[in-house]
Amino acid sequence: MNTKNLDPATFSKLLGVVSDVSLIIDSEGVIEDVSTAQDTMATLGCQAWMGKRWTDTVTVESKKKIQDLLQVSDENAVLNWRHVNHPTPSGGEAAIQYVTVPLKGNKFLAVGRNLERLAELQRRLVETQQSVERDYLRLRHIEARYRVLFETSPEAVLMIDAASYRLIEANVGAQALFKDAGKRLVGRDFRECFEASSQGEVQSLLRTALATGRIEMCSATLMGANVPLTVSATVFRQEGGAQYLVRLTQREASAGSSVDAESSAVLSEAMEQFPDGWLLTDTAGTVKSVNEEGMALLGLTASSQVIGQSMERWLLRGSVDWGVLNTSLKQHLPVRNFATEVRTLSGMTLPVEVSAVYLSRPEPMYAFFVRDMDRRMQVAAGTTTAAPHPFAELSQLVGRRPIKDIVGETVDTIERMCIEAALELTHNNRASAAEMLGLSRQSLYVKLRRFGILSDTEADTELP
Repeated sequence: MNTKNLDPATFSKLLGVVSDVSLIIDSEGVIEDVSTAQDTMATLGCQAWMGKRWTDTVTVESKKKIQDLLQVSDENAVLNWRHVNHPTPSGGEAAIQYVTVPLKGNKFLAVGRNLERLAELQRRLVETQQSVERDYLRLRHIEARYRVLFETSPEAVLMIDAASYRLIEANVGAQALFKDAGKRLVGRDFRECFEASSQGEVQSLLRTALATGRIEMCSATLMGANVPLTVSATVFRQEGGAQYLVRLTQREASAGSSVDAESSAVLSEAMEQFPDGWLLTDTAGTVKSVNEEGMALLGLTASSQVIGQSMERWLLRGSVDWGVLNTSLKQHLPVRNFATEVRTLSGMTLPVEVSAVYLSRPEPMYAFFVRDMDRRMQVAAGTTTAAPHPFAELSQLVGRRPIKDIVGETVDTIERMCIEAALELTHNNRASAAEMLGLSRQSLYVKLRRFGILSDTEADTELP
């Protein structure tokens, strides 16, 4: 069309009604007039473009497109729209599509369409596509996990079509159970896999599961087998309709599980009624369980008063005793007849004897058996009233040796026995033995050297 005879200002106003923005540009590429048809275009600061070169109002990658738009001539019959980006005052970019037509006086009219709505639709389309791709990838991962679980399950698991009772899928466990992998187990009627006497029971099971939507179970015998299986079925929905998820379990395994559960219950009851105190802790010493006698020893009225606390708190020598016990148990060595004292809830001390073992299943734990030594000594005193005096033989030395020598040798013997017992209890850990005996390490090494338990050279290398 011929636009050279139109007045530039009038032509701009006319096109401003149907366009988002229109510009009058002189032969040097300078914007002489700006007209906008949308309030949203005013936020771009279009009026500030007047007097500027058109190429200075666009981003760097759009400058070449502006030069192409200014090369248009009246002989061009086709209007070529170009996508141009303008920087906005807020720091973003605004997309506008322009077409230019020549005017008289070597001027140009640039008509622009705001592409923000189109860009917003494109962004939404991209976001929707990315969301669909993420959902698809998540479904693929879920399907992969399901497939791994389905194939690696030790139980026989089958997928059955609810309408035709045809086998859709069977895992490796099912194929091994049916011994039918080479005969194409998939596609067979599931009911035909059982003995004739069990087919009615299986069909009734499937119908009940479909009607109730719950897991249903029955006992049935496979074709050619002698021992019945436990068959459980549940229904789920997919695109193709309802399907059954069927599990086949050996009844012997279930019976074994019942025996194990019964044995565990009996053992738990036995520990609860054990005549000595019994505590179960983790490897850090936190109490997990205690029986009635254990609570009685500690002066407790409820297990909640000790569960969750450290066993070290209840030992009179605290970290010393716990260090000895923990060292042995961490090496999987049983502790037998470890003499110590416990502090009850009321603050009293009670002599006890501790035995302990390391338990590796189902998780590493320590089991402690605590015996009240006061009760034991009372019983022993009642049964040994006629026993000879333990120091009766010392009376035979009276008159032969001075009392000072007799007492000195007796003290040395008792002292040596106590040191040897402490070393045995601590597995020759001399630092713990010194703390248990209430001695400094230097004093202990002096006594060890005096009794010939430790040589002078070894003592010198041991002392700091």
